[in-house]
Amino acid sequence: MELINSKTYKNLAKSYAGECQAMVRYKFIEYGARMNKYKNIAQIIDQIVYNEFNHARMFYTFLQEASDETIDNIDIASGYPFKEKWDLQENLRLAAEDELNEATKIYEQYRETANEEGFTEIAKLYDDIIEVEKRHHSILMQLYTQMKEGTLYKKEVEVVWRCADCGYEARGKKAWTKCPLCKADQGSIILHIKDC
Repeated sequence: MELINSKTYKNLAKSYAGECQAMVRYKFIEYGARMNKYKNIAQIIDQIVYNEFNHARMFYTFLQEASDETIDNIDIASGYPFKEKWDLQENLRLAAEDELNEATKIYEQYRETANEEGFTEIAKLYDDIIEVEKRHHSILMQLYTQMKEGTLYKKEVEVVWRCADCGYEARGKKAWTKCPLCKADQGSIILHIKDC
C-alpha cells in the first residue's frame, strides 16, 4: 500500500495539526506563567512547546515523503481541544489531560493502524512520541499539583533551592521570595519536578 492512499496518511495529517495546535495552546500557558512571574514554569513549558514543534516536524516529514508532487491540501476532519481559559493552574491540568489522551488513545490507535498497514517506521515514531507525551503529562500534572497544594516553593523535607538566574543555592524546606544574591523573584527558582 502506498502511504498517500492509506489511513496512516490521514492520521499523520491529523497528528501534525494536533501538534501544531498543542504547541500554540502551550505557548499561551507559557505566556501566562511569565505574566504571573513563574519564570521557571515558563521555561519548562517552553521545552514542551519545542518538543511539540519537533513532533509536528516529524509528522510533516513523513507527509512530504508520501508524494513527489506538491501536496496542495489534505482534507481531514478531526476533533481538537479548546478547553483552556486564562487560568494558569487549571490550564496546567487541562494540558496534562490532553497529553494523556493523545498518548493513550489517539496515538496508540494511529500506531496500530500504521502497523496494520505495514508502515513500521511510522508506527515506531508513534511509539516514541507516546512515551514523550506521557512524560509531558507527568510534568504538567506535577506542576498543577504543586501549584494547587502550595508546594512549588515549600517541601516537607529540606531540599536545595537554586536560582536559575545567578546560580545561588540554599538548603531548606521553604524557598526564598527574592533571591538573596541577585534579587530575582521566587519564580526564577528551579523547581523540583521529576523528568525535567
